[in-house]
Amino acid sequence: MPVKVLMFGWEFPPHNSGGLGTACFGLTRAMAEAGTDVTFVLPKKVTVDSSHLRFVFANQSSIRIRNVHALLYPYITSEQYADERRTSTDAVYGLTLREEVHRYARKAKEIALTEDFDIIHAHDWLAVPAGLAAKQASGKPLVVHIHATEFDRTGGNGVNSDVYEIERSGVHQADHVVAVSGRTKEMLVKHYGVPEEKISVVHNGVLKEEFLPVPSSFNEIKAAGNKIVLFVGRITLQKGPDYFVRTARRVLDLRPNTFFVVSGSGDMERQMMREAADAGIGHRMLFAGFLRGAELKSVYASADLYVMPSVSEPFGITPLESLAAGTPVLISKQSGVSEALTHALKADFWDVEDMTDKIVSVLDHSSLKESLSENGRRDAGRLDWASAARKCLDIYAQVFAQKSA
Repeated sequence: MPVKVLMFGWEFPPHNSGGLGTACFGLTRAMAEAGTDVTFVLPKKVTVDSSHLRFVFANQSSIRIRNVHALLYPYITSEQYADERRTSTDAVYGLTLREEVHRYARKAKEIALTEDFDIIHAHDWLAVPAGLAAKQASGKPLVVHIHATEFDRTGGNGVNSDVYEIERSGVHQADHVVAVSGRTKEMLVKHYGVPEEKISVVHNGVLKEEFLPVPSSFNEIKAAGNKIVLFVGRITLQKGPDYFVRTARRVLDLRPNTFFVVSGSGDMERQMMREAADAGIGHRMLFAGFLRGAELKSVYASADLYVMPSVSEPFGITPLESLAAGTPVLISKQSGVSEALTHALKADFWDVEDMTDKIVSVLDHSSLKESLSENGRRDAGRLDWASAARKCLDIYAQVFAQKSA
C-alpha cells in the first residue's frame, strides 16, 4: 500500500516568494510519481495548478472549518504581521504573529481528525505548530523538514525568541528531522541541541527540464559587447545583497562594460538601490523585480555568471536553476549548496576582493565560463527531486520501524 502523507506548508507555486515553495512542489511531485499519496495543507485558499496531489486549505468549508482566513504568508515577520493586523477589520485574527500561527495549528488539529494518512510532514517554523497539533490529535508520527533556521534568516543577529522556541519545540518533539544540508544539520545540533542521529540530510533538487536554455532577453545589451552578472533571490539580509553591490562597484572599476541584473524583491530593495546610486553605479544595475516562469528562464540564459553572496544560506536552489540553464555560478561558502557542487566558484560572502577576481576571470575567459557551465550542469543533474523523495520515503520507513519496535 502506498504511504499516505499529510503535509503542512505555507507557500506553493505559483504563490511562492522563495525557495521553500519551489522545494515543496519538486518534492511532492517526485513523491507522487513514486506512488505516494500526498495531501498538502495551506493556511488559506489560493489558486494552484498541480495535478499530482490534493490540496486542503485551512479556511475551506469543505473540510468543516468555518471563518478561517489566515494572515500568514511567506517570510512574514512579527512587525509585518502587526501592520497587516492593524489594517484588518476581522476580529478572528490572532493579536500577534505567534497567536496567528497557533490559530492555524488549531485548525490543523481539526484537519488531522478528518483526513486519512500515515505520517505528518511539516515544512519550517510556520507549519511546525500545525504539524505538532496534527500529531497530538492523530497519534501519527511527525517529520519536521527544516529549510532555514532563525539563525539563517537573521544572520545570527537579533534572533526572534518566539520563532526560535517554535523551531526548537518542533525539532525536539518530531519523530525525525530533515535538514536541507549538512550545514543546516550542524546548526540544529549546535543551536537547538538536536541529537545528530535524529537528523537526516536531504539535499534539494532542481526541475532540470524547466530550466533548459532559452533565448536571451538582453540581446541588444549583449550585442553591444556588454557582460551580465545576475543576482536572483529575496533582497534581504540573509542573501547578501549589500555585498553584491559592493562587488559590482569593484568589478565596474575593472570591467565597465558589465551590467548587474537583480531579480527579486524584499525589505532591502530600496537600500540596495540607494547603495548602488551612492556608489555611482545605478546606471549599471538593472532591477527586474520578482520574476518567474519564462521571464526568469530568459534572465538566467542571458547571464554570463550568476552570483549568490548569501550571508547564511541553508541550501540555495537558484544556483541549480542557473546551472540547469547553462550559466555558471559563484556561490558563498556559507551556503548548503556549496557542499553539493564541485564545479562552482566559491568565496566567503564578505570577501569582496575574492568575488571580484572570480567574476572578472569568468568575464575575461570564455574557456573558463564554458568549463564551469558544462561541468556545473552535470553537477546539478545529480541533484534531482526523485533522489530527495526516495530519501524522504526511506526516512518514513525508518520512523515506522522505530514506532513498531
